[in-house]
Amino acid sequence: QVQLVESGGGLVQAGGSLRLSCAASGVTFSMYAMGWFRQAPGKEREVVARINWSGTRTNYGNSVKGRFTISRDNAKNTVYLQMNVLKPEDTVVYYCAATYGYLSDYLPSDFRSWGQGTQVTVSS
Repeated sequence: QVQLVESGGGLVQAGGSLRLSCAASGVTFSMYAMGWFRQAPGKEREVVARINWSGTRTNYGNSVKGRFTISRDNAKNTVYLQMNVLKPEDTVVYYCAATYGYLSDYLPSDFRSWGQGTQVTVSS
C-alpha cells in the first residue's frame, strides 16, 4: 500500500502560482503511475494531470492544459504539480493518487491509493 502525503496548498491571488508536492512511501515509487485530481463539493472527481512511471509521458485535463505541469523525481519519491496562472475556478481540494503500472492514462477508478488532499484557494 502506498502512503501519500500532499503539501503546498494555500491561498493565492488570481494569476499567481503554487507548487503542490506529494511524497510517497511504502513501495517502489518508480513502479507506480501518479496523478493529481481535484473534486469540488457535489461534483465528480476531475483529472488534473497524470504521469507515467518514468516521467516521460504526461496528460492533462482540458481546464488546466498550458497552465499546470506535472513532474516527478523518483529519487525523492515525490510527484509535483506546478500550477501557474491560477484562476478562482481552480479553488478546490487537490488529491494525489498512485496506481501500479507504467502507463500515463489510467482512469481515476484505476488509482488505488490516495492522499488526504490539500486545499487550494484562488482569490479574485
